Amino acid sequence: MQFFNHLEFDNHEHVSFFTCSQTGLKAIIAIHNTNLGPALGGCRMWDYKDDEQALHDVLRLSKGMTYKAALADIPMGGGKSVIIGDPKREKTPNMMESMGKAVQKLAGNYIIAEDVGTCVEDMNELSKATNYVTGVYKNNKGSGDPSPTTAYGVFLGLKPTVKHRLKKESLQGLTVSVQGLGHVGYYLCKYLHEEGVKLYVCDIDDERVDAVVHEFGAVALPFYEIYDVKADIFAPCALGGILNDETIKRLKVSIVAGAANNPLEAPHHGTMLSNHDILYAPDYVINSGGLIRVYHEYAANQGTLFSEKNILDHVKKIPLKLEKIFAYADQHGISTATAADALAEKIFKKRE
Repeated sequence: MQFFNHLEFDNHEHVSFFTCSQTGLKAIIAIHNTNLGPALGGCRMWDYKDDEQALHDVLRLSKGMTYKAALADIPMGGGKSVIIGDPKREKTPNMMESMGKAVQKLAGNYIIAEDVGTCVEDMNELSKATNYVTGVYKNNKGSGDPSPTTAYGVFLGLKPTVKHRLKKESLQGLTVSVQGLGHVGYYLCKYLHEEGVKLYVCDIDDERVDAVVHEFGAVALPFYEIYDVKADIFAPCALGGILNDETIKRLKVSIVAGAANNPLEAPHHGTMLSNHDILYAPDYVINSGGLIRVYHEYAANQGTLFSEKNILDHVKKIPLKLEKIFAYADQHGISTATAADALAEKIFKKRE
């Protein structure tokens, strides 16, 4: 396995590997950049096919968190952790507590939160072994599940995106295809349904699909046929790397905007979307609502006043960030993905 020459290695400051034979923990924690502050990022548990895939994911995700925090005006760096294993079969409270011990060893350089495959309950278990955790239950000095806030931020971010690309002031009457109906995808469907949007949906979990079809009148599609449906917007809300040379050619949409981290398989796919006349709302900008919530929780535990109003006011800045990115991309004749990266680097690289 390559490391320093790894495709996704980007001068990461620190990468740790942790195991625990008693609990079955196999985890990687990656800290990308701490120029703006200690690294903050979620813990993903996934049944990776091998260690290489897990390393690839954690390196890419942690880098994305650096860019996300910078453009969200959060004084934190970028980090991420992954646990190798099936969360439905292998996750236990003892494993989560063991993960907390691993985080504690980094002495505050990495602040952990939930991600795909982990939840608020897991963060509560982690908090038994580390002080450097956020996204715990409200009765445990936390702010609860950040997923609804992430979804709300995506929902708000769709409005300037639709205005820029479709010249419409409202989402009402539009069609949106949503891939992935976990916590964030479900809440996004709820917001869109209430706005009068027609939904096409898919997920690998049939129960999630049935719930969204029943509650929001969505049309269910097979997971890999979601790329072929004609819609105004494609909202990826599952795992990353799903927009590539093959799937982008199949898209029949005007906009790609969703909650998934790193939906572009490679950097050039941002340009490819632009060349196909598809407006891309950069993932780490439009999906930053959850990070904003857990940051405010972490800051409150450091002595700052916690306020739901402050969180929502912060999240409501997401549309303004997107408008700035769209204008920058148009001005310089570049893709929105490239524009977002350039603007983020101006912020966090000033400290280098």
